[in-house]
Formats: sequence, C-alpha cells, structure tokens
Amino acid sequence: MTSPPGLDLEALARYLGPHVGGLAGALRGEVIPGGRSNLTYIVDDGERRFVVRRPPLAHVLPTAHDMPREYRVLAALQGTGIPVPHVIALCEDESVIGARFYVMEWIDGHVVREALPAEFPDTTDTRRAMSSALVATLLRLHAIDPDAIGLGDFGHPDGFLPRQVRRWWQQWEASKTRELPSIVELRRRLDERVPVPSPPGIVHGDYRLDNVMYAPADPSRIVAVIDWEMCTIGDPLCDVGLLCVYWADDASDAAARTLHGRAITVEDGFYKRADLLRDYAAGTQRDLTSLDWYIALGAYKLAIIAEGITARFLMGMTVGEGFETMGEMVPAVVESGLDALDRLRSTEGG
Repeated sequence: MTSPPGLDLEALARYLGPHVGGLAGALRGEVIPGGRSNLTYIVDDGERRFVVRRPPLAHVLPTAHDMPREYRVLAALQGTGIPVPHVIALCEDESVIGARFYVMEWIDGHVVREALPAEFPDTTDTRRAMSSALVATLLRLHAIDPDAIGLGDFGHPDGFLPRQVRRWWQQWEASKTRELPSIVELRRRLDERVPVPSPPGIVHGDYRLDNVMYAPADPSRIVAVIDWEMCTIGDPLCDVGLLCVYWADDASDAAARTLHGRAITVEDGFYKRADLLRDYAAGTQRDLTSLDWYIALGAYKLAIIAEGITARFLMGMTVGEGFETMGEMVPAVVESGLDALDRLRSTEGG
C-alpha cells in the first residue's frame, strides 16, 4: 500500500515491530480526517490497529507540536480515571519518518462532528447525555493534582494568563497572512483585564466535542479524550472558555457559521452554553466571575490557530479537506472575543 503523506509505512514497520512483539503483516495506513494541526494516522498489520501522531508537514511554530510532551501527559494520565489511549512508543529520532512521532492503541469509539453516529438514538436524551458527559469528564481532569501524577513540572502556572496572551501573539506574528486591526484590539483589551487566576491544574488546551470519543453504543460514556498537543499546567478555566467558543448555541454564532460549516450543538437536546457552565459550576470551587475574559482568550487563541492553518494551506502543506475556508472564520471569531469582553465590562459596571 502507498504510504500516506508524512508517514513512511515501511520505516514505521521496522521501528514498531520490536515494540509490539512483531507485526502480522505489512502495515497499511491512512490519515484520520478532521485534524487541523498534528497529523493522526490509523495503521494496521492485518490483525491489530494502531494510531500514530506526528507534527504537520510544514510551518511548525516554536513550542508547538511537541510529541514528547503529548506522549508524557498521556502516559501520566493512565489510571487516573481520565479516559486516554494506552501509549506504546515515542520515537524522538527524526530520521525514521522525518519527524518525531508516537504510537498509541486504537480505541473503538465515535468522534462526533456533524451528525450523530448511526448507533446512537436520534433523541434529545442522547444529546443531553453527550453534553453532560463532556462536562463531567472536564471536571474530573481539572480536579487532578498535577504533582500527584508526576506532572508538577509540566508547566509554569505563575503568570500563566498574561503569558498566554503574549505567546499567542507571537504565534500570530509568525503565521499571519494579513493585517487584522480587530485582533490587535482584542490583544490590547485582554492585556488590560487579566483576571486573578484560579488554582493551577491540568489544562487540556483544546477541549471540545470532537476531541473526545464516545463509547460505540453509549452516548453517556466517553472512552477517550484525544489531541493533547496543547496540554500544560495552568489555569483550567482556559479550557472552559475555549469550550464555550467552540460551542454554538444557535446558527448565528461564529462557531456555527465558520468551524465545520455546520454546528451539531445547535440541535435540540444539546446543552446551551449556560447549561455547560451550570454543570461546571456545580462541580467545582473555582470562581467563574471573570469567565467572559476566558471566553475572549479562547476566541483569540482559536483565531490564531485558524490563521496558522490557513498559512499552511496557502503553502500547500495541509493534508485533508476543509482548510480553504479556515481563513474566513478568523475575523468572526475575533469579533466574538470582543463581544465577550463587552459583556465582562457591562457586568463589572465599567
């Protein structure tokens, strides 16, 4: 079988065989669609399936796409109650396939993007159960003590929020394809209103509906949280803010118009953002008073990620479909961030 872009199957087989007690046959592989950053492949030897993760083919920004970090957090979370795949091997020798990569087990489950899986009943109860499980899993993650699982040195929580604004701006400067005055304004206003942070914890960094996998026949059970490439130790409310940015309440939201062309979360039964926040607030001691600032930060971050993906697309270095519309979403997402700061100002009376 022809190797997919960015993955030499013969070289992978030579590397992987000793780690898994030998392979049953030649590897076959394909890119798993839907990823917008690191590349994810499913490979099999005729008997077993594995998942491989590697950085994008080009335009890799500093500090991004760090395979050893992603591997380390998955390994640390084994046995914590957070559903993550079992990791098999980390290869830091870039000569094997041209980049660092890691291999993990394949998990049977559903990644839900634009439609419910056929195995799920098409009901409001299904959508409500999926929403509830999503929040419950995030609460469990945020309750973990990083020191207790060997991740105490995995990030630098002191000064985390202003550093996030600064670092993402560096990413913008490194990948922008145009000038955008609104994002300059968003950065300025984020800098001006940095809130007192909540207690440090594990931050997934990109927590959303299609970065979890639901059990094959049970919409109330999440079998894996995936895409840990931006995980760190910092303020977990960043995850809540970004989840709200991704989560469309109705068809007029920026997320509904721009992310996937269609937002499944507008369907009857899925939580509204207020429901997500109700469940999260009920399960945490964290102060959510300044959550609109975190939503604005999430919009800022998502806009910059989308711009970086657009830059790679314009260079012809993306794998898969759906990248051509990424650039269009950036201004709308930035505006949603400015709207969140307007709400914060109105609630603070200033």
